[in-house]
Amino acid sequence: MQVEPHVYPPALPPAIVSAPHEEFPWYAIRVRPNRERCAAMALEGKGLPSFLPLCQERRNWANRIRIVERPLIPGYVFGRFNPDQRLPILTIPGVLHVVGTKAGPLPVDADEIAALQRIVSSPLFAERWPFLAVSQDVLIDAGPLSGLRGKLVGFKSEWRLVVSVTLLQRSVAVVVDRDWVRPDR
Repeated sequence: MQVEPHVYPPALPPAIVSAPHEEFPWYAIRVRPNRERCAAMALEGKGLPSFLPLCQERRNWANRIRIVERPLIPGYVFGRFNPDQRLPILTIPGVLHVVGTKAGPLPVDADEIAALQRIVSSPLFAERWPFLAVSQDVLIDAGPLSGLRGKLVGFKSEWRLVVSVTLLQRSVAVVVDRDWVRPDR
């Protein structure tokens, strides 16, 4: 009598086999306060792409001023992963949950992530900004952020381009030259 060999563990269905992470959208991951860097490093350690937008901030300590890097969007890290396999993300120390609804995680708009990545990689000054829902839409047509869309805001005699992450209702502002900006139709 011939016995069929038993394969253990059983082969995974094709839908669960890990695919390149570039196929998946970016998701916002809520983390405990001041745990953004640890969570981003843990994601990278698990082989998952992560994005933690940072800005430089001047801090006064006693008799000196230091420049420190702070998260542009405190309490959140962005990660790219299969939304059906969230358990490895949720087991990272400091991670609270993946932003979404009862039906599952909601992806962050790819254009908003791309805008944040361009702002962080540019040499321009960026800072946290209150979330804006309605303002003048503009297009940057010159400078290091050429082609980027956002909202234009005047503040203390400077012009700032505000880029919002709608899902999180958070915004980031970057100082731009007024000559770089034109209305977006």
